[in-house]
Amino acid sequence: MANVKVYNIEGKEVGTLELNDAIFGVEINEHLVHQAVVLQLANKRQGTQSAKTRAEVSGGGRKPWRQKGTGHARQGSTRSPQWKGGGVVFAPKPRDYSFKMNKKEKALAIKSALTSRVNENKFYVLDDLSFDEIKTKKMKAVLDSLKLQRALVILGEKNEKVQLSARNLPKVRTVISNSINVYDILKYDTLVLTKDAVAKIEEVYA
Repeated sequence: MANVKVYNIEGKEVGTLELNDAIFGVEINEHLVHQAVVLQLANKRQGTQSAKTRAEVSGGGRKPWRQKGTGHARQGSTRSPQWKGGGVVFAPKPRDYSFKMNKKEKALAIKSALTSRVNENKFYVLDDLSFDEIKTKKMKAVLDSLKLQRALVILGEKNEKVQLSARNLPKVRTVISNSINVYDILKYDTLVLTKDAVAKIEEVYA
């Protein structure tokens, strides 16, 4: 089992924590990690783009000129795609881009992403993370003490003071342990977890 250092909010080492290899030491499945990212981005797409085909644009019922003898190319309608104001040939229409992954595949993708951060030493554990007031400066001080700028902070449970303190930091995002996803883990590069967040992740994915 992998051991990681545990820090306090001043950035000082206060102990170690043994991680569960079934979650933080799995064989990384790059295919499922990629699929999970594509799934999340696809599910966020609204799919509301729309344009009119030649059957839907108004006008153009009359043939603009006779078939022969004008010197022009033959035309059947002023609403054909080559005309200004004409319809679009293969017009985009509203559609649903979402697709699904199996629960086991999703779980393995998250385990793979977590394992990659442990392997790259971009996995920091705090013994506790709590503030007595909402203060962005305090959250920044915690990250500065760990020499981090861009991080995904994972909490064991909702903590409004911590979440609001991190809200104005553009390269920091806070999430609860039960709502982590592969896209955020990869996007924010470095993970900062509380000890109770690690315990809850192990409880869910073990």
